[in-house]
Amino acid sequence: MSAFQRGLKVFSVVITLLALAACGFQLRGSYQIPAQLAQVSLEAPARSEIASRLRDEFDRYDIQVVARGQDITHIELLEDSLDRRVLSLLISGQVAEYELIYTVPVRVHTANGDIQLQDIQVLRDYQEDPNFALAKTRELELLVNEMRSDAVHRIMLLLTQLTWE
Repeated sequence: MSAFQRGLKVFSVVITLLALAACGFQLRGSYQIPAQLAQVSLEAPARSEIASRLRDEFDRYDIQVVARGQDITHIELLEDSLDRRVLSLLISGQVAEYELIYTVPVRVHTANGDIQLQDIQVLRDYQEDPNFALAKTRELELLVNEMRSDAVHRIMLLLTQLTWE
């Protein structure tokens, strides 16, 4: 490989990286946290799994969770729910496939006094098989954990959108 070809490859890599940076590309789960989110207060039901995961996400981005105050963003996580809807049936009449619906109502009080209520909803399909009940139970647990993680990422995106100046 000649020096010209190596230089051309390096040049094309540099141009590609500059184009990605210029368009605002970020890896999934990577947020630019606004200054208004340096400190937040969080209110959630006792022993809420989603609140625990959100606190972990706050720790990851060095966001301090403090007592509620006038000049900080306050987040209220209301009672989350997991529902399911039948998507298909087997010939025998047994359920073959469900749609899982995980909902987290979130009320955000921004530092400037605005109040926003959002229902964060995550949907997943789940295939039921009574022959493999134990394995399917474990699969359902993993799926619900994944749905909770997705809900936390959506809450972070919502907070970023609502508090960005």
